[in-house]
Amino acid sequence: MRINRRGFMKSLGSAAVLATLTPLSGCLKGENKENEENMVKITDAFGREVEIPEKVDEIVGVGAGALRLITYIKCTDRVVGVEQFEKDDPSNRLYIHSNPELLDKPSIGPQHGGAPSLILEQDPDLVIKTNSTAKDCNTLQSNTGIPVVGVGYGDLTRTKNRLYNNLEFMGKILDKRERANEVIQYIKDTISGLEDRTKDIPEEEKPTAYIGGVNFKGSYGIRGTELAYAPFKFINAKNVAKGQGKEHIQVYKEKILQWDPDYLFVDEGGYNLVMENLRQPEFQDLTAIKEGNVYAVLPQSYYHHMHATVLSNSYYIGKIIYPDRFEDIDIKQKSNQIFEKLVGKPVYHEIKQDFGGYKKIKKPY
Repeated sequence: MRINRRGFMKSLGSAAVLATLTPLSGCLKGENKENEENMVKITDAFGREVEIPEKVDEIVGVGAGALRLITYIKCTDRVVGVEQFEKDDPSNRLYIHSNPELLDKPSIGPQHGGAPSLILEQDPDLVIKTNSTAKDCNTLQSNTGIPVVGVGYGDLTRTKNRLYNNLEFMGKILDKRERANEVIQYIKDTISGLEDRTKDIPEEEKPTAYIGGVNFKGSYGIRGTELAYAPFKFINAKNVAKGQGKEHIQVYKEKILQWDPDYLFVDEGGYNLVMENLRQPEFQDLTAIKEGNVYAVLPQSYYHHMHATVLSNSYYIGKIIYPDRFEDIDIKQKSNQIFEKLVGKPVYHEIKQDFGGYKKIKKPY
C-alpha cells in the first residue's frame, strides 16, 4: 500500500509544506519499496520517461482539455479533484454536463495547471497534464512527488493523428485500451460518413459559406473566423475564408462583403456581438441575409477543441446546405447520439440552454 501523501502533508504546517515539496518525491520513493515494485516506465507526449503505478486508481487532469480526454475514455470515476475554473463556470463543456458530480470534487487550483499544494492534498496516483511542456511537467512532478504525465491534444483536421495517438496512450496507461480504440474508430467513421454524403457533388454546385463569431483570445464578432473550419471541410462546403493565413483570423468586414457568402453561420460563443454587426446597414446586402440563410451553431472551442460539437455542427450545417443529402438526420437525435457516445450522456438540451442551440436566425437581429 502506497504512502498516503495527504495524511503526511496535513501533519505539516503550511510553510513546511512549501519547503518540503521538492524533496518529498525522493522520500516517498525511498520508503515505499512495495509500491516501487508495481511501477512501470512509460514515455509521455513530450518524450519524458516517467515511472507510474501499474494500476492507476486516482487521477487529476490539469490543463486545457485534460478532463475532456479523461471523459472520452470513461475515467471520470477516478478523478479526485478538478481545477477551480471547472467549478466556477461549468457552461459549454459537455463533460461537465454529463458528469455533474465533477463539480463536487475538491479544487486543485487554477486553470491551466492547478496548484501543487492542492494537488498534493488529494493524493492522486497520477497527474495528467495537457497543453504543456516537458519543463512544466517536470516542475510539477518535482513539486508534488506525484508522477506527472504530459499528454498531447489535437483537433479533427490538421492534428487529428495527435489526438488519436494520445487517446491510445491514455488508454494504455489507464487500462482503457478498448474504450480508447472505440472512441478513435467512432470519430473516424463519423467523419468518413459525413464526407461520403457530399463527395460526389460537382464543385460548381457547392454553395459558399462563412463562419463568424469564432472566439480566440477574445471576441471579434462577425470578423472572427476559422480558416480550416472542420464542419465545412467534412461536408465539402466552400469556406470563403479558406487560405487567408493563420488558423484563426480577424477579417475586415469589407472582405466579408466582397466574399458575399451564400450561407452565414454564427458561432454562439460570439453570438451577441455578431448580432450587433448584422444590424449595420452595410451587411444588409449580403446574399445570406437577403435570402434568410443565417444560422446559429454551437461553439467548438472552450478550454480547447470540443470534438463532439464539431461533429454535431457538421451534421447540422450539412442538413442546412444539402437538405437532400441529410434528409434522414434529426439533428437533436444525432447530436445526442454523438454526445452520448463521446461523453456518456445525451446532453444537447443542456448545451442548448447554455447558448440557444441550433436555429435559424431571423430579422430583426
